[in-house]
Amino acid sequence: MNTLIPTDPAPTLEDIWRLFRETAEQMKETDRQMKETDRIIKENAEQMKETDRKFQETDRKIQENAAQLKQTERLLRQQVGDLTRRLGEFVEEMVKPAAVRLFRERGIDVHRIVRHLEATDEQLKLSMEIDLFVTNQEACVLIEVKSNLSIDDVNEHLERMEKFKLLFPEYANKKTFGAVAGMVISENVAKYAYRKGFFVIGQADDSVRILNDQKFQPTAW
Repeated sequence: MNTLIPTDPAPTLEDIWRLFRETAEQMKETDRQMKETDRIIKENAEQMKETDRKFQETDRKIQENAAQLKQTERLLRQQVGDLTRRLGEFVEEMVKPAAVRLFRERGIDVHRIVRHLEATDEQLKLSMEIDLFVTNQEACVLIEVKSNLSIDDVNEHLERMEKFKLLFPEYANKKTFGAVAGMVISENVAKYAYRKGFFVIGQADDSVRILNDQKFQPTAW
């Protein structure tokens, strides 16, 4: 029977101590790497916290800026609205003293002017306001005044004309005419109002005049 005899020499004490030292060095290196990894993780966590803080601060500033922009927009809208209203009042002040003369020149012998004539009928669910109302015993004219007259303004005045006698039945037997006035009236808006049968009153030098030509035939409601 053959007996197997180990060919490798048995490890010496020096070999064992060397393995221990190498293992210890490897453990030290592993521990160092783990500490370094832990340090990097902590740094990353701190950076993430700082990034999150900056995001929160940025979001707060964005919200503050948005609130300030809304406030500024609200103030601007209010200022524009106030300016538009004042310009409209300015145009009214120009049209009012000239209205009687202007319509008498066009054969409508008016003599009475009322500003901001209003009516509401809850049963009919109708309401309206007339900027300038010019009348006599036989006819009346509803004048819509704007600083910058638009096609929408003309269309709204058409609706106003349609419901006028429902809200003011005392004028049911009178011929009713419409007019639009503005400080700024573009050519296409003036033509549109003309075609709808409205007198168009615009600025001329320091006064106002009816822009319709002498061939114009107003619509009577």
